[in-house]
Amino acid sequence: MDMESESQQAGAQRVPRLLFISFFLSLSLSTLARAATRRHEWEISYQFKSPDCVRKLAATINGQSPGPTIRAAQGDTVVVSVKNSLLTENLALHWHGIRQIGTPWADGTEGVTQCPILPGETFTYAFAVDRPGTYIYHAHYGMQRSAGLYGMIVVAAAAPGAEPFAYDGEHLVLLNDWWHNSTYEQAAGLASVPFVWVGEPHSLLINGRGRFNCSAAVAGTCNATLPECAAEVFAVETGKTYRFRIASITSLSALNFEIEGHPMTVVEADGHYVKPFVVKNLNIYSGETYSVLITADQDPNRTYWLASNVVSRKPGTTTGTAILSYHGGGSSSPPPTTPPTGPAWNDTMYRFQQSVMTVAHPAHVEPPPAIADRAILLLNTQNKIDEHIRWALNNVSFTLPHTPYLVAMKRGLLGAFDQRPPPETYAHQGYDIYEKPPNPNATTSDALYRLRFGSVVDVVLQNANMLDANKSETHPWHLHGHDFWVLGYGIGRFDPAVHPASYNLKDPILKNTVAVHPYGWTALRFKADNPGVWAFHCHIEAHFFMGMGIVFEEGIERVADLPTEIMGCGKTKGGH
Repeated sequence: MDMESESQQAGAQRVPRLLFISFFLSLSLSTLARAATRRHEWEISYQFKSPDCVRKLAATINGQSPGPTIRAAQGDTVVVSVKNSLLTENLALHWHGIRQIGTPWADGTEGVTQCPILPGETFTYAFAVDRPGTYIYHAHYGMQRSAGLYGMIVVAAAAPGAEPFAYDGEHLVLLNDWWHNSTYEQAAGLASVPFVWVGEPHSLLINGRGRFNCSAAVAGTCNATLPECAAEVFAVETGKTYRFRIASITSLSALNFEIEGHPMTVVEADGHYVKPFVVKNLNIYSGETYSVLITADQDPNRTYWLASNVVSRKPGTTTGTAILSYHGGGSSSPPPTTPPTGPAWNDTMYRFQQSVMTVAHPAHVEPPPAIADRAILLLNTQNKIDEHIRWALNNVSFTLPHTPYLVAMKRGLLGAFDQRPPPETYAHQGYDIYEKPPNPNATTSDALYRLRFGSVVDVVLQNANMLDANKSETHPWHLHGHDFWVLGYGIGRFDPAVHPASYNLKDPILKNTVAVHPYGWTALRFKADNPGVWAFHCHIEAHFFMGMGIVFEEGIERVADLPTEIMGCGKTKGGH
């Protein structure tokens, strides 16, 4: 045990040294002079919590769920020492939206960039936050995110006044969905024959607080008077402008968010500045973050609802609520109105149009390369493998290897995963996306896509009908290690000979997570310029668990020596 502890400490010292090398390459000397190291010590454990008034086990950080907010400034180093006290579960933490330039082993993706943290072990993540914005972190092992293991990351701009908007105060809004049954029960159902779906969430939480109807709960498990599940109160003062940083960490639900009586001006998405536009309702998908501005210009003698509602799926969950108060937070009395229910859950075009409206701020446009070197067309379908229901891309359902790709490729352990390249397209010309899959049976693979370092890659995600007739769902896709330009959206079947001509090459927004709408397609472009191995997957917890994901490798030969602490599983088990 002592030798292991010493090895961990040595690894923790090596990682920051490599980080500072990357700093000198990417940041100016003036920024370096201001850069700080933000250190955190976290213990992950299960604790009994009642976020929606129903008592159940939740995965916590230092006893909290959601976990503490990480605050840093552009150019800082964040160092998080994570002790796994889950007793019977492995662990990995992903820093969602942080590109991990020069530190691919800190991405926190079990099976891709690291072996999991074993019970009782401590692992130190260290990485640079090189861009201001609103981000999140969450578990990336099994379905632990659903158990409450998540939080927010706020990176301030390096210089005052650098952002293209001004505000007087700031609030953080973390949106989530919540189940009373455990992640073990959910995962077992997804892997069973017959298939047992996770079902609609029992509650929607805002900053870890919600309200379940205790009359529908098991006797003795629900207490509506607990302060722990009292509605969150956001305090404002008349005449002032507030920035609300909003993040969705849902396991399943697409959400529509509203602040009653207060139009929202969208100014940031996934850490990039947006050409401002005003909405009454903000559609937000799992893994996305936004900043909106509101002005406190309504009647100060009453309170107002913050409300989240399920969209894209027929809702089976009560509106999630919090309270906006003009009384310095002193008044938490419920508003005199009914909580807003938002637009129709199945109004796909309303949500589609909001996606199209999200483009780069005119003063912060980063034009994409004019053409791509490679195009990958991925058809999302629901399939079966030996009667187990799975999700697949081009008829291949993704599985994670036992040896992380980053370790296997850096060490030449090519027998650790399938070396055959996965399919880059499908028979799109004759495929009817509105019919049930003509080939309901898929195959599994842990092969990855190898990208030429520095090349420009297009990925088009095509949505289609599921195994049930007349059913297609929204999928939020997240790319690790990169931001991508969102070149276009469409409804219907993507045609590679036609639709690229309509791509937005003028002012596309850069994001790390984007929605693919029902029966629609979304086109992305990114540069393969971050050495490492990076996951790209649907951010719905159950869908990734069921195979909706792929992995990219680029410039593996440029990755620095790997810390031994990320090893110890698969073909590296029993020795580093």
